[in-house]
Amino acid sequence: MALPRTIFALLIFLLTLTNPSMGARMLDLWMPETNLLTYHQGAVLQGTIPVSILWYGTFSSSQKSIILDFIQSLGSSQQQTPSVSLWMDKIYNFYLSKVNGARPQVVLVNQVDDAYSLGKSLSVDQISQLAAKAQPQNGGIALVLTADDVMVEDFCSTRCGMHGSNPTSSWTFIWVGNSATQCPGHCAWPFNQPVNGPQGDPLKAPNNDIGCDGMVITISSMFVGAVTNPYGNGYYQGQQDAPLEAATACPGCYGRGAFPGYAGQLRIDPASGASYNAYGSNGRKFLLAGMMDPVTSMCSSLE
Repeated sequence: MALPRTIFALLIFLLTLTNPSMGARMLDLWMPETNLLTYHQGAVLQGTIPVSILWYGTFSSSQKSIILDFIQSLGSSQQQTPSVSLWMDKIYNFYLSKVNGARPQVVLVNQVDDAYSLGKSLSVDQISQLAAKAQPQNGGIALVLTADDVMVEDFCSTRCGMHGSNPTSSWTFIWVGNSATQCPGHCAWPFNQPVNGPQGDPLKAPNNDIGCDGMVITISSMFVGAVTNPYGNGYYQGQQDAPLEAATACPGCYGRGAFPGYAGQLRIDPASGASYNAYGSNGRKFLLAGMMDPVTSMCSSLE
C-alpha cells in the first residue's frame, strides 16, 4: 500500500552520521526535503547477511524469543501473508535489484550476553565497542540491544536506535534500546500514547511486550537503513551528514490511511486484540516500518 510521505511529518526519524558513520532513528520535527531518495553509488549489503547479537543488560527469555523470532523471520520464506518475507522482498525490489544486488538472506550466527560491562550509562562511541564484542562476521551486522535500565547518550531525547559502521571494519552495526521504562511514548508508539501530538488510545502490542515490540519497529527501520546505506554513500535523501533513509523517510507508515497520531489500518488479532502488519516465524506477529519507494517517492506499507 503506497502512502504520501508528507502526512508523516509528526513522528520523525532523522538520520545523522558521525565518525564512525552512524545513522539514527531520531525524534525531531522534520521539514520535507526537496531532494528525492536516490542511490549515491556506494556499497549496499546483499546476499547472505550474518547477524550477531549482543544482549547488553538483563533480558528475559520471553523478551529474547520475540527478537530472535523476528531475526529468524528475516531469513525465512515460509510465512503467512503479509509476511516479514514479503517485507524483505520490498527491500530487494525497491533498492538492491536496482544496483544488481542479490536478495538479502539473514542468518543468525552468534549471540553474546553482556552483564553491564560498561555500566548502565553508555556514550554513542561505546556502541561500536560493544558491537565488536558480538564478534560480527565480514559483510554482516552486529546488533547491539540494550535493556530497559540502560541509559544511552541521546536515547529518548533524540533517538530510539541507530546504525553505523567503522571505516576500518568490514561489518556494520545497529543499536536499539528498550524504551519500556524510559520513553515508551517516544520509541514504543503506537503501543503507548505519544508524549506529544494527537492523543489516541494506544494499540495493543502483538507480543504483549511494549518495550520489545517497540524494539522490533526500530530494528526493522534501522535494518533497512543498514542494508541500503551501510557506509553513508548508498541510498539516502538530503545531505550526507543528515540523511533520510529508506525507512526513516516514512515515519509512522504502518498501514493504509496513516496520518500523524494514527498508525493506519492494521490487522487485529481476534483473540488478543493486538495490532500488527506482518506475520513472522513461530506464529509471531510484528509491526514493521514502512519504506520509501524511490521510483514513486511514496511510502509503502504491508497493509
